Amino acid sequence: MFLSTKSAALAAVLAFTSVTSAIDLVVKPSGGNVSISLYGLMHEDINNSGDGGLYAELVRNRAFQGSNEFPSSLDGWSTTNNDTKLTLQKLATPLSSALPYSMNVAASKPGAKRLGFSNDGFWGMDVRPQKYTGSFYVRGATKKGAKFTASLQSGLTGDVFGSVEVKSKLDQKVKEKDNGWVQHTFTLVPKKAAPNSNNTFVIEFDTASLAEGTTSLDFNLISLFPPTYKNRPNGLRPDLVEALKELNPKFLRLPGGNMLEGLTIDHWWKWNETIGPLKDRPGMAGVWEYQLTTGMGLLEYMQWCDDLDLEPMVAVWSGLALDGTFLPKEKIHLAVQHALDEIEFLTGDAKTTKWGAVRASLGHPKPWKVRWVEIGNEDWLAGRPAGFDSYKEYRFQAFLDAFTEKHPDIQIIASPSIFDDMVIPAPAAGDTHPYWEPDQFILEGFNRFDQLTKQNLTLIGEAASVHPNGGLGWDGPRSHLPWWAGSVAEAIFLIGAERNADRIIGATYAPILRSQDRWQWAMTLIQHAADPKLTTKSTSWWVWKLLGNHVIKETLPTTHTNGEIGPLYWVAGKGHKGEKIWKGATYNGTEPIPVTIKFEADKKSIKQVVVGGIKKLLGIPTKATLWTQTGPGYLKEEDMYAVNLPDVNVVTEKKTVLTADKDGVFKFEMEPLSVAVLEA
Repeated sequence: MFLSTKSAALAAVLAFTSVTSAIDLVVKPSGGNVSISLYGLMHEDINNSGDGGLYAELVRNRAFQGSNEFPSSLDGWSTTNNDTKLTLQKLATPLSSALPYSMNVAASKPGAKRLGFSNDGFWGMDVRPQKYTGSFYVRGATKKGAKFTASLQSGLTGDVFGSVEVKSKLDQKVKEKDNGWVQHTFTLVPKKAAPNSNNTFVIEFDTASLAEGTTSLDFNLISLFPPTYKNRPNGLRPDLVEALKELNPKFLRLPGGNMLEGLTIDHWWKWNETIGPLKDRPGMAGVWEYQLTTGMGLLEYMQWCDDLDLEPMVAVWSGLALDGTFLPKEKIHLAVQHALDEIEFLTGDAKTTKWGAVRASLGHPKPWKVRWVEIGNEDWLAGRPAGFDSYKEYRFQAFLDAFTEKHPDIQIIASPSIFDDMVIPAPAAGDTHPYWEPDQFILEGFNRFDQLTKQNLTLIGEAASVHPNGGLGWDGPRSHLPWWAGSVAEAIFLIGAERNADRIIGATYAPILRSQDRWQWAMTLIQHAADPKLTTKSTSWWVWKLLGNHVIKETLPTTHTNGEIGPLYWVAGKGHKGEKIWKGATYNGTEPIPVTIKFEADKKSIKQVVVGGIKKLLGIPTKATLWTQTGPGYLKEEDMYAVNLPDVNVVTEKKTVLTADKDGVFKFEMEPLSVAVLEA
């Protein structure tokens, strides 16, 4: 059994049903509430979901960025032969103040003829016949006509899949402002595909090409991109963007999660250090055990919004770090101004505002529209109770006052919610992050938002089933992948949220991505590797996709003449084109549940006609499409805990066209542990 036995009360509420009554539903034509609920995305660089994931850069440790927590190193780099020596150096004339370290390439012994180095990528590189765009900076001197060779090779056999000669520019006069550094660019098209992703990127040159008196060259910011989504420079990985697009998201919470807060009060996600040329981005100490390049910075997030037609939900630093330190009251204005500057950068006029002009100088003269700004991330957690107290006493209010004055049209969201023991001051909204067991999503989650008033606007900024029922909870490990029963429980929670859609801003699963090679949080919508063929859409991805692709604009009341809510849970409403929508999910039971649904029409719009001697009602839907999702089963524990793998999808989705009977009633069955959407 997948249900816990914590108490007799819980067992009574969530007990298996061996004999299931039919559920007869009538959906009223009006009387609900107008929905503001949207399904969206949230992203922070965890699990190498940015660097090595969504951010399409193939070269790992491309600019030798480091921090106190993760010192600069040559990790990822190797020599291609015994004649080459690689040394990490901090030059007096670095590529930039943001990138002080570089890699020196020299001969390891006299008489060396060819030097080379390779990068193994983020656990490999996908190689196929397509255009790769690369660049690297070099400092030193070469003879006229000198060339570098860039290639993609097998890391196992050394086979070369494609190579290109890059003419050296080091024989030309170098601009003084560049400190002797010269960028070289190239395109590389492999002649054949690699049989696997165990491949490397290689750069080589002859020692004979070095100018007289030159014994080595310095390299930095060595980059290689495959084709990106919509061919954007410094862009995103197409297969992962497409998988996210299929969810039909409407907003992006950026940058979400702990990444915003940073590890210390001095090292947090500073938006102004994530814009501009890559050579001017220092990166930051990531909060999930690795250094970040911030190549996927604020502008890249906004371009992601543009490409998927997402509304940005911008999270700003609130003056709290993960180590529990926070800005005192006399310094909170510094964080407030930093946030105001960020919004000016995004929304300010290019001609009349300082930061709007900076945005325009970076190629984005047209401002973006920002309707949502969240102050911090989980400020109830780090440094509690002092950190949370400071948020309630002065930090949040300082932001609210400033934004109310400067941007009264922006909806401010507090990072806690009323469920976190905080009274959210008007006109702000709150943010709740339920990471629960499946049972909790049913017992507490389905009706959780019934108590909200319209003044208690709430964002479900992060949510997921993370622990099995009856386990150790946060005292034990999280599950290794989303599992079918947990995903169904998420669906029921979301259905409960949609029933209160005039009080719920939106909902996002979190985290959305993780590498299959290194992760810190296993439960994600999508898992990826260097090889796109291994991209895996989890059981939760399927559930969130189904619900997110059928958007209810206005909820509609329902009555039921037989049966009760549970084990079948539902919501009904109208879509943006007037279509009638019903969403349902079953959590417990051992037998299918017969369901009948009738969509009542406004009496003024109903007409009765006789066709072929048969009475028919016009104005009531007669055709509907039913989408159902089921797992591999519901009686065996292994079926309930079934997960998706690169070559296994345990979710079966079926699409069926239904015809109503003469009374306008649609009839179908819901299997135990299933999710469905009916649209008429």
